[in-house]
Amino acid sequence: MSLYASSIPTYQQILGGMQNVLDKAIAQCAARKYDEAHILGDRLYPDMFNFARQIQSFCDHAAGSSLRCAGKEANLPARDETTLAGLRERVVKSLAMVNSVSKADVDAHADKPVTFPMGPRQVTMKGADYMMHFAFPNFYFHATTTYNILRHRGIEIGKRDFLGVIPGFPTA
Repeated sequence: MSLYASSIPTYQQILGGMQNVLDKAIAQCAARKYDEAHILGDRLYPDMFNFARQIQSFCDHAAGSSLRCAGKEANLPARDETTLAGLRERVVKSLAMVNSVSKADVDAHADKPVTFPMGPRQVTMKGADYMMHFAFPNFYFHATTTYNILRHRGIEIGKRDFLGVIPGFPTA
């Protein structure tokens, strides 16, 4: 299976699902007159990133790794969202960045070095190793933590919301 086939469709699926999850969170906060600022700053444990940073992180891992593994510059937006709607827009933009890469470009960089920021330093790994052993696990970690914070706050979402549209899976 190619690097593109093993990563990009899954990013597309989960980012698409997260749009729906955030739509539900926005609607439920409005209906309950719940201050969404509480969710944005919420975290599961004091030493973990807050909700907003969790979304920013999974978006950046998906978009950044897709672009870098396609040989493109990863110009990611500033992490400055202050509303659920703003975070949802970040997910939409990240999905557009993921959708902008071609199978040929991603697969061509599977064995080439890819350099990416990790904190204050730059790290270089082979494209496939970077995508599958660093970016992909981080993407899922932050996406799952985002889901868990919303569930902890009582937002009515389920695993099917998180998973989004599963290719080939029956819809009924």
